[in-house]
Amino acid sequence: MLRRFAPAKVNLFLHVTGKRADGYHLLDSLAVFPAVGDVVGVAPGEAMSLEISGRFGGVLGAETDNLLLRAARALRPDGHAALFLEKNLPVASGIGGGSADAAAALRLLARYWGIETPLHEIALGLGADVPVCLESAPARMRGIGEILESAPILPRFGIMLVNPGIAVPTPAVFRARQGGFTPPAELPDGWADAAAMAVDLARCTNDLQAAATGIQPVIGEVLDVLAALPGALLARMSGSGATCFAIFATPEAAELAAAALAVDQPDWWSWGGGLYDPALADI
Repeated sequence: MLRRFAPAKVNLFLHVTGKRADGYHLLDSLAVFPAVGDVVGVAPGEAMSLEISGRFGGVLGAETDNLLLRAARALRPDGHAALFLEKNLPVASGIGGGSADAAAALRLLARYWGIETPLHEIALGLGADVPVCLESAPARMRGIGEILESAPILPRFGIMLVNPGIAVPTPAVFRARQGGFTPPAELPDGWADAAAMAVDLARCTNDLQAAATGIQPVIGEVLDVLAALPGALLARMSGSGATCFAIFATPEAAELAAAALAVDQPDWWSWGGGLYDPALADI
């Protein structure tokens, strides 16, 4: 079986910069990929099938049109393969789990079927976050997600993720968003350390955070808890929520903070560590 890791995607900031005539919002964001995620596998099969396991697999069990199957059909409508998904990330949680799974499936199936077609356009047709998940490397996202640019040079830092166990539908968050648009962020070419990065990121925003918190007030509670943790340099919501993150000086500090929070809040999903190494994609 071919297997590929599908790491979570975290938006360190997310500015809504405008809106197209077709209703799609234009965004500016810095995306990074922590070393936590789902695992996608592909093996020979007589038909196109999908088997789901993992902590959050039951949530997806009732879906008849999972994004992995859509990715397979988009790549090769008549293709046969057995897909496997180990769902370790919360569903509909603002960290691109479904998009990462679809991107991993595209990569694996293209390899399995010997397809050399560029995957970017196919990925965009599946969702705005899927193109950036193809590489799973830090990137600046613009447009509706189709414009990808190099990220600033990132220092070594730690990141902690927390989800309070609730789902927030992205369309509802965009509908609840109030106010105008935010200009693109002004970022340096890189940062010397996590503290300097956190200072600059604090000048940015997540323009969906207030709307998501209005729908699910527990998000505000999570942010307060994260901001109060010793060593936390910045606390913010990722994407359209409800997963929130905190930045720490080192991966080790983030891991320790997550372990402590798991004792205090056992019903919340949490993880802490560093960024994912794309060289380790195939496992």
